[in-house]
Amino acid sequence: MLGALLIAPFALNAFPQLITLFTNILILSILALSFDLCWGYSGIMSFGQALFFGVPAYVIALVGRDLGFSEIWGTLPLAMLIGLLLSFAFAMFLLLGRKTPTSIFIALGTLTGAYASERLVSGWQYVGAGNGLSSIKLLKLGSFEFVEGIEFYFLAFGCLLAVYLVSRYLIRSQMGLVLAGMRQNEERLAFFGYRVQLYKAVVFSFAGMIAGLAGALYSYHQGFIGPGNMGPGLSTMAVIYCLFGGSGTLIGAVLGTVSIEVISYVLADIDIIKRFWPVILGLVLLLVVAFQPSGILGLFVTNRERFFSYGWRPGRDRAGR
Repeated sequence: MLGALLIAPFALNAFPQLITLFTNILILSILALSFDLCWGYSGIMSFGQALFFGVPAYVIALVGRDLGFSEIWGTLPLAMLIGLLLSFAFAMFLLLGRKTPTSIFIALGTLTGAYASERLVSGWQYVGAGNGLSSIKLLKLGSFEFVEGIEFYFLAFGCLLAVYLVSRYLIRSQMGLVLAGMRQNEERLAFFGYRVQLYKAVVFSFAGMIAGLAGALYSYHQGFIGPGNMGPGLSTMAVIYCLFGGSGTLIGAVLGTVSIEVISYVLADIDIIKRFWPVILGLVLLLVVAFQPSGILGLFVTNRERFFSYGWRPGRDRAGR
């Protein structure tokens, strides 16, 4: 998959609209990874990932409009910081209270935050109200501007690869072992003395930081950010990306995003079914979720390969030989 993504812009050089499509897919894959870390690895059903995607995007758009600043070394870290702080504020309220929160409480809390924020910006003239913010300044590095095309594609690809590698390191670390224990039996892990909710808050905040990076890239690439980019609709799409590709696997989130966006693009371009292609896409998603709960990745790899394993296994000595 890494090789395919590397050669894609050169193979599609004659079709600039496809390069734009795949750049958008790479950016949305970062958002899908942020949700996968929450749900697939930590059991946090966040229906508000778009909130941590949209708010940083609005902020960097306003920084460009009001301050005339769009340098990559300042705006992308700023978006990540805002995503981190915003998600940590939600984690303080939803995860770190006196009582252990239920999955429903977290899901509804994040959903309410996303919906309320979408309604707020829809009526706020300073941020464009329902029309959103358009004509966003181009992302720059000195005198070089990242315009739509191969340059922005490789920028998005580099960000996705960096996020994937950092996330992979996280889940393969000792903290990842705790996350695996939480996924198997959260109550037993808490009985052993682990502060489960604190670990969840850390992962949730890290996921918010990733979503903030994706939001900044999206706004610069599209030249627009609107209320719909921070509401329940986009949050639900992040859930679907992971379920379709295979939750609890980092590459599954990317695979799901690629599959759904390409299928949507193809179906929307066929004249015969142009009017009702979302219905066909919905049926495909229902069939996969109903008959292949592990996602399309489950068609190719086993659960052991999907989740990997830790420590000593029968047939090996304790040194791993």
